[in-house]
Amino acid sequence: MGDVGIRDVARRAGLSVATVSNVLNRPELVSASAARRVHQAIEDLGYVPNVAARQLRAGRSDAIGMAVINITNPFFSGAVLGAEEVAEQSGFAVIVGNSYDSHERESRYLDLFDRQRLDGILLAPVSDDLSGLDRFDKRGVPIVLVDRADPSGVHLSVSLDDVRGGAMAADHLLAGGARHVAFVGGPFRVAQMRERFEGAERAVKRAGARFSLIETTTLSVRLGREIGDRIAAMDAADRPDGIFGGNDEVALGIMQSLIHHGVSVPDDIAIVGYDDIDFAGSAIVPLTSVSQPSVEMGRRAAGLLLSALSSPADELESVRFQPALVHRQSTRNH
Repeated sequence: MGDVGIRDVARRAGLSVATVSNVLNRPELVSASAARRVHQAIEDLGYVPNVAARQLRAGRSDAIGMAVINITNPFFSGAVLGAEEVAEQSGFAVIVGNSYDSHERESRYLDLFDRQRLDGILLAPVSDDLSGLDRFDKRGVPIVLVDRADPSGVHLSVSLDDVRGGAMAADHLLAGGARHVAFVGGPFRVAQMRERFEGAERAVKRAGARFSLIETTTLSVRLGREIGDRIAAMDAADRPDGIFGGNDEVALGIMQSLIHHGVSVPDDIAIVGYDDIDFAGSAIVPLTSVSQPSVEMGRRAAGLLLSALSSPADELESVRFQPALVHRQSTRNH
C-alpha cells in the first residue's frame, strides 16, 4: 500500500476530513463514537499522522535543540543531562547534536533545528561566529549560549569565568613551587580555551615565572599521552615543572605518560586539569582540577530558555558561574 493520507482515513471511517482532523488535533470537539471509528480506521490503514505539519500549524514543537562541541567530553554530557532534566519537567524534549569542534557540523544541526521549527535553541558554539543564529533571532526563537558568554549581549548565556579559572590553576601551580608553567590546550578559536590561556599567562607573568604554550587542535587523553611522551623525552632542565591542561582529559593523558616514563607527579612535574570530571578524582594520582558545575549549568541554561519562551528576553539576565579549584595529589601541598 502506498502512503496513507488523512483522506484515506476519512473514507475508511465514513466521516469527513474535518472530523478526522478534529480527532487528531481537537478531540474534545468530536463524539466518542466518531473518535472510535477514526482510531479504528487509523489502525486498519497504518496511518501515521504528520506530526511536523501539525506542530507547524500549532506554532510550537514541544522540543528544543541543543548542539554541543563534544558529547564525549564529560562536561558537555553533564550539561546535556542537566538541560534534559529541566526541559522534561516542563514537557519539552531535547534534540541533541554533536558538532565535534566543526563549524560545518554545527551549521547542519542549526539547519535541522530550523527545519523542525523547534521552540528554542541551546548552543555551545565552536567559534565566535554566531551568524548562523540570525534566522532564529528574526523569528523570535529564544537562544541560550552554553559555556560561552555573548560579548555582544544579544543572546542569553550560561557561562563560567574562564579567565579567572585559568588564573586559579596557574596561581596554584606557582604557590606549589613551580617556576616554569606550560599551558596545553586549543583550539584557540574556542573562546573558553583562549580565556583559560589568558588567565594563566597573566598569572605566571605577574609572578615573574616562565610560561610556555603547547597548542593543540583538540583535547583528548590520547593526545595527552603523546604530549606527555614528548615532555618526558626533554632534558630535565628544560621541562616545565608545572602543567596546566586545557581540560581534564588531556591532563590525565599527560600524567599517564609521565608516570609511565618514570617522571614523578607531582614531585618532578605538578599537573592541573580543568572541568573536574568524575575520572579526575579516581586517577592513579588523583588530579587537581578547576571545577565547573556542568549539570547545574545545563539546568540553568534550560531554565533560562523556558523562561524566555514565556517572558520577554530583555527581562532575563545571563548567568555567570565562578570556578573553584579542587586540590588533589597531582599538585604539591602549600
